Amino acid sequence: MQNIRATIGYVVPSTNTTAQPEIDDLRPHRVTNHISRMTIRNSSMVKQPGFDQVLSDIRASATPAIESLSTASPDIIAVGVSPEGFWAGKENQDRVVAEFVQDAKGTPVLTSADAFTAAFKALDISRIAVLTPYLAIGDTTVQRYFDDMEYQVVGIRGLGAQTPASIGDINFDQLREATLAVNSDEVQAIVQVGTNMPMARFAAAAEIFLGKPVLSNNVVLYWHALRSLGIKDQFSYWGSLFEKH
Repeated sequence: MQNIRATIGYVVPSTNTTAQPEIDDLRPHRVTNHISRMTIRNSSMVKQPGFDQVLSDIRASATPAIESLSTASPDIIAVGVSPEGFWAGKENQDRVVAEFVQDAKGTPVLTSADAFTAAFKALDISRIAVLTPYLAIGDTTVQRYFDDMEYQVVGIRGLGAQTPASIGDINFDQLREATLAVNSDEVQAIVQVGTNMPMARFAAAAEIFLGKPVLSNNVVLYWHALRSLGIKDQFSYWGSLFEKH
């Protein structure tokens, strides 16, 4: 294709019904998105063995999903799955990214954890409240990563999805209730993790009535991919991160 500014590879679990439509809405003119799926089971995440099974499926399917994208020679690959990116803190995150880059044959690879770090720096924030789609089992992994990175987690709220696919069923009423519950004057930004959690449009609207950044996982990860490629397009309808940075 001629006059393409960038090609972005995006890896998501097979159970994820949210990330692809959200990043397609975010796609600037003459940027192309290329999706690859990690095949995972829709296992129960209510107890630790089920959550561990989901992570095991992600680990087993990440390499073939990334390798399939590498044959298209994308400019960058974003891995849109949160638990593995945050699992066991920063040391594990660095190891995981190094393995992903090897799978991608040297193509740069980004994760949600990388993207949030870049967004926090751009917005100059250190005190956050976090929304996750998980039960307490998953919330702990996210909390550990942000603690390791020395961000102050003022509050965290999981929306209790019991399977990977059911994360995509979270609705605006649930998002509004959880957002208001974790917000306080002490919180500089509200951060949502989990790429199957449909929050991009809600987050942009929530910034209007809260008067502070509300960072949706897919928006932050796609923003980081574009900015890493030197694409500086700004939009006024996807929140302050895309509008001002």
